Amino acid sequence: MAENSVLTSTTGRTSLADSSIFDSKVTEISKENLLIESTSYVEEEMPQIETRVILVQEAGKQEELIKALKDIKVGFVKMESVEEFEGLDSPEFENVFVVMDFQDSVFNDLYKADCRVIGPPIVLNCSQKGEPLPFSCRPLYCTSMMNLVLCFTGFRKKEELVRLVTLVHHMGGVIRKDFNSKVTHLVANCTQGEKFRVAVSLGTPIMKPEWIYKAWERRNEQDFCAAVDDFRNEFKVPPFQDCILSFLGFSDEEKTNMEEMTEMQGGKYLPLGDERCTHLVVEENIVKDLPFEPSKKLYVVKQEWFWGSIQMDARAGETMYLYEKANTPELKKSVSMLSLNTPNSNRKRRRLKETLAQLSRETDVSPFPPRKRPSAEHSLSIGSLLDISNTPESSINYGDTPKSCTKSSKNSTPVPSKQSARWQVAKELYQTESNYVNILATIIQLFQVPLEEEGQCGGRILAPEEIKTIFGSIPDIFDVHTKIKDDLEDLIVNWDESKSIGDIFLKYSKDLVKTYPPFVNFFEMSKETIIKCEKQKPRFHAFLKINQAKPECGRQSLVELLIRPVQRLPSVALLLNDLKKHTADENPDKSTLEKAIGSLKEVMMHINEDKRKTEAQKQIFDVVYEVDGCPANLLSSHRSLIQRVETISLGEHPCDRGEQVTLFLFNDCLEIARKRHKVIGTFRSPHGQTRPPASLKHIHLMPLSQIKKVLDIRETEDCHNAFALLVRPPTEQANVLLSFQMTSDELPKENWLKMLCRHVANTICKADAENLIYTADPESFEVNTKDMDSTLSRASRAIKKTSKKVTRAFSFSKTPKRALRRALMTSHGSHGSVEGRSPSSNDKHVMSRLSSTSSLAMESHSIAQAGVQWRHFGSLQSPTPGFKQFLA
Repeated sequence: MAENSVLTSTTGRTSLADSSIFDSKVTEISKENLLIESTSYVEEEMPQIETRVILVQEAGKQEELIKALKDIKVGFVKMESVEEFEGLDSPEFENVFVVMDFQDSVFNDLYKADCRVIGPPIVLNCSQKGEPLPFSCRPLYCTSMMNLVLCFTGFRKKEELVRLVTLVHHMGGVIRKDFNSKVTHLVANCTQGEKFRVAVSLGTPIMKPEWIYKAWERRNEQDFCAAVDDFRNEFKVPPFQDCILSFLGFSDEEKTNMEEMTEMQGGKYLPLGDERCTHLVVEENIVKDLPFEPSKKLYVVKQEWFWGSIQMDARAGETMYLYEKANTPELKKSVSMLSLNTPNSNRKRRRLKETLAQLSRETDVSPFPPRKRPSAEHSLSIGSLLDISNTPESSINYGDTPKSCTKSSKNSTPVPSKQSARWQVAKELYQTESNYVNILATIIQLFQVPLEEEGQCGGRILAPEEIKTIFGSIPDIFDVHTKIKDDLEDLIVNWDESKSIGDIFLKYSKDLVKTYPPFVNFFEMSKETIIKCEKQKPRFHAFLKINQAKPECGRQSLVELLIRPVQRLPSVALLLNDLKKHTADENPDKSTLEKAIGSLKEVMMHINEDKRKTEAQKQIFDVVYEVDGCPANLLSSHRSLIQRVETISLGEHPCDRGEQVTLFLFNDCLEIARKRHKVIGTFRSPHGQTRPPASLKHIHLMPLSQIKKVLDIRETEDCHNAFALLVRPPTEQANVLLSFQMTSDELPKENWLKMLCRHVANTICKADAENLIYTADPESFEVNTKDMDSTLSRASRAIKKTSKKVTRAFSFSKTPKRALRRALMTSHGSHGSVEGRSPSSNDKHVMSRLSSTSSLAMESHSIAQAGVQWRHFGSLQSPTPGFKQFLA
């Protein structure tokens, strides 16, 4: 049959059929039929053929299928056996058979009869999308591989290949015999061959056969697609499948890391010299000669092959990364040709001396390479950190060629033989600026641009938001400093003592203010993102390994390169200070340099202030994540966290006595939270980042304006490190006392209370913060810290919690205690009347319920009392002398 997956030639040889050939024939036939129909339509109207669905056996019992067919308005009949088909066959209908199982005998009979067969998921999918039934020249069970073009390689068993091709067709996929750019996936049974190499070079995903089998197992799932990354990545051929690696020239730590990565990427590793190894990975910068003669089957490759394979998520071609010995015959021949021990050695030595003399003369005129003055060595030690001394300048080819290098010495402005100290500092300022621009160009060209490129081999290495977090405003900083470098270069080439260097930095001061704070403030977050991604994403780790080993980086990591913008402005300020020292007082640039230094200081102050605000906002977010149920209005642009204090509650409010309470003091409010008894699960952000579970439970967010007095409780044997707050909540008519004991000695109680009073005074606009503190005896307020950490006290608190849970569980009324008290006060105050009328029998019943419930609550309270509750000072029967003095 034409749609069979395997075609048999006359010689008996079997080859994989290209299903696109049959598809093209069907398309041509359809076009011809369409043309014939369009021409004959004028002469005679063709009879219309109606599509009819035949539900075979079990399919006719599925109510979901019947409902779906009614939704798309397609007629259907049921059929129990193939014999009934003769009675159902009619030229007026195009029959579409729905079969539940594509492996039973009924399906085979229909398939042999060239019937149009589909699976139940096709019907359900069309009903869901409101589309007509699709036409397919082959049996189509589902659309899991619709629009996918597959090619196979490495399969030797004909039965397995036929089975895989059939399943792909049943899921809507297309097969290509030859690999080309239209192939979306290569299904490989080995990691060798021309198709495999082409797929790697084009970045085509290379899949295991299990991918097709697992997709077929999920054929009945609606909206399932086999090409979804989460599903597909489980079955990609790992880079080191069928590879056995050994390593040479690496440290023990590096070797262990690479062996772990080998196993993670589907490979194996063996000790050096084992004959079963397929690859020997060599550190080419250390190993000069191999300890043994490798066999012809062994690939001896550089470490770049190892990391490149992981980065591409596919095994890279070995021919590009073969290791070559340093003493090869070709190299020896080239060295011998350059040897000076020849008959013409004297002439060559003379020519070499002339060349060196010419280079030295050019160095005297040009600012390349930099030459440090001994006097500036100590004062410019910080700025010198910005130079990559071991990186050749010629290796960095980003940016424009310096004008001093392109111009001939005749056209350049002559420089006095005795160069001034001011010119020397200016030259050093330019040189460090040029090196800094090269470093920024390296960061952008070597790291940022490749990570942002579309169509990366193996997919994106990092998400766009991660790239933005890492690099931030580096491109903007690069643009500003490129302009500064160009202006400095013009000034150095056309040097004159009256030229102003300060004007250059004043010109770009506003740009520096815009570009630096966003990067410097979030540098720690950038650093943390790099470390996290390097640990969690092997491809990013391999990407860093490859690029950080290049000479442009000067053996420095990406984090070390990214810290340069943080260090650059202080270094420039030091150089400008040194330049001002060597500028004459009558030179106009003296005052301009002072202004430039002042503008740089303003930029750095602006950065520090923004950084402080950013860190303060980050602290508030940390509080929100740590406190479960924290109010959203805590987040405010004007609010900042002042202090965090760990305490223990000494009363029954804001929580039970003995509970661990954390106080977060902000500049205008106080967040009160207690330790959670049960820890909830971890929080996961949309980007996959996990946060630790909230350890605290929100109790109350109190404005500082509600604090009327701060009580400093005197130290006694029964009371240690205690304080209290006298507050007036807006819902209460009397003051409320909250008492605590500080558990940490890091912050003295005296300092904490003064800090609290100062911010309370700022909130209520009072200058006398000292008047808010009141020193009191613990007996006056019934405050004590005795036995707070004893076993008996902890057991008592546990019993009290249990009793409260039991009381709530068996309570017939969920009315809060405060509401009960108010209801009782209202009922007793009215003397049995409600709004001037006599109580009905129902009112009396409710009042009796409230009265009995209140008495039970008061009895339970008197038995289990463990501390002082909220103190309503207006309702005290016999206040102590301390109370009277305080209230007065």
